[in-house]
Amino acid sequence: PISIGVNGFGRIGRLVARIMIKDPETNLLHVNAGSATPDYMAYQFKYDSIHGRFDGTTVVDGDDLVIDGNRVITTRARDPKDIGWDKTGVDYLCESTGVFLTEESAKAHVDGGVKKVVFSAPAKDDSLTVVMGVNQDEYKGQTDYVSCASCTTNGLAPMVKAVNDAFEIEEGLMTTIHAMTATQAVVDSSSRKDWRGGRAASGNIIPSSTGAAKAVAKVIPEVKGKLTGMAFRVPTIDVSVVDLTCKLKKSTTYEDICKEIQKRANGDMKGFLGYTDEPLVSTDFESFATSSTFDAGAGIMLNPNFVKLVAWYDNEWGYSTRVKDLMVHMAKIDAAK
Repeated sequence: PISIGVNGFGRIGRLVARIMIKDPETNLLHVNAGSATPDYMAYQFKYDSIHGRFDGTTVVDGDDLVIDGNRVITTRARDPKDIGWDKTGVDYLCESTGVFLTEESAKAHVDGGVKKVVFSAPAKDDSLTVVMGVNQDEYKGQTDYVSCASCTTNGLAPMVKAVNDAFEIEEGLMTTIHAMTATQAVVDSSSRKDWRGGRAASGNIIPSSTGAAKAVAKVIPEVKGKLTGMAFRVPTIDVSVVDLTCKLKKSTTYEDICKEIQKRANGDMKGFLGYTDEPLVSTDFESFATSSTFDAGAGIMLNPNFVKLVAWYDNEWGYSTRVKDLMVHMAKIDAAK
């Protein structure tokens, strides 16, 4: 198994840790958590309002957590150079603080002993971006810094790939109807950079910007300049849905689009692209690991070249699973070099 560390123990960091503890290919050794004490980290790890109780044991032993019998070192360092990844033997790092999202800022982790850093967010520089199931072959070991993109890019890109490969997208607009996240306010607050974003998440539909659609071009260069989009934040805790309205170069039928997506979902994109023809709702996708599940019953075609396509994604669990998958994939490529 590969030796893994997690920096930042927020929504994504905690879920990545849960997923890694249960995966035989990953060995979680060390979590650095800002200021949380070990007993509080154990509590945060054990109980989750959306994904339920952790299915296993969590014991605090001094500064360590013993999870399912595996000892996990915990530290509380703000500066990467003080964390001590080299002492605990971490090779692959999930960087999920949201702070160190450039090669320049994350270099301190590599200097501190880790081999590779995976950003669980879009990079703020031109670091390699990988969406599993879409462009993972672009990673050949050439860089120490890789971004797993955003949850919405992971929710959109697999569907875009399947549709673009078969029918060629000429242009498209995406809307994500997105669950609340920790950046929002529970009741009316203040946000100078996003006035709407400072309003009560729990009681409003809030229009918001997202770079997720444009970012698809980073992993599917053929759609560069052809996609953009926006978000509506809605008062649900987890699970989001993308609506892609696009013009296709090749005329087709809605049935043929469904067939094509189903074929890819059961074939080379299995696990990343899903397909459902059941009349499901958002809670049906809670703790569901597939990046993007196409909803055959929800989409609609206006004419043979103009169609609205809908896909669900658990923006927490699905994305966190991909962060783990990306690290495992990178380790396999690195080991084969």
